[in-house]
Amino acid sequence: MPRLSEVIAALENLWPAERAESWDAVGTVAGDPDQEVSRVLFAVDPVQEIVDEAVKLGADLLITHHPLYLRGTTTVAAHTFKGRVVHTLIKHDIALHVAHTNADTADPGVSDALAGALGLRVVRPLVPDPTDPEGRRGLGRVCELDHPVTVAELAARAAARLPATAHGIRVAGDAEATVRTVAVSGGSGDSLFDHVRAAGVDAFLTADLRHHPASEFLADRAHRPLALLDAAHWATEWPWCELAATQLDEISDRHGWDLRVHVSRTVTDPWTSHSPSPGAPN
Repeated sequence: MPRLSEVIAALENLWPAERAESWDAVGTVAGDPDQEVSRVLFAVDPVQEIVDEAVKLGADLLITHHPLYLRGTTTVAAHTFKGRVVHTLIKHDIALHVAHTNADTADPGVSDALAGALGLRVVRPLVPDPTDPEGRRGLGRVCELDHPVTVAELAARAAARLPATAHGIRVAGDAEATVRTVAVSGGSGDSLFDHVRAAGVDAFLTADLRHHPASEFLADRAHRPLALLDAAHWATEWPWCELAATQLDEISDRHGWDLRVHVSRTVTDPWTSHSPSPGAPN
């Protein structure tokens, strides 16, 4: 069995910490570098429900996309939500490693996994990483469909292929418009609107779209009408867990580690139900 330090070194090759945004908090949060690792669990959120799942599974390492402490803390007391997570991890000798924005921009990364789940062909990054001479890394992806579909059909595809959530898929724009090219970005994406306009795509699928930015985006007809598809944040990032698990499986086979790698299917999206307004459009 490999030591934690060996597994982390392999993960750093996939998602180097120096490629994370300056505000981000990535890397190893808990764990002894010399501890042995035999079972790994991937998940989006480092919440208590996922940590309890790791305990039940007998995992030695939990890898999440979202950080546990993004803005720092002054306590890990067990009566706090995040402190309880830390106590549970340490009590059961479970290491925690985070790959966030460094996984967003990776090749392949979070948006590649999202495009793959939707059956889209990736053409290029939406926001290329200027440090990548091959032009493959960066935020978001510009994609093509194998054949044109309507906005409504693309939304239905996303609803069927992404993990089920109460949020579902919200659409802004003409549901019958034709879509040939799509920009996708896992997680919150309305900060990328200028890049979406410049890409000249027919639709943009992301999460956490806010009222005012979305309204202003749709009102700007300088280039072309664009449709927005708003999915649940967790659902757009969960496909990365399966991609990352496959990558670690390949590394394990190459090194002869015989790791047992699992992906959590626990839904940690915070929204648990949805009551549509009577008479609301479908």
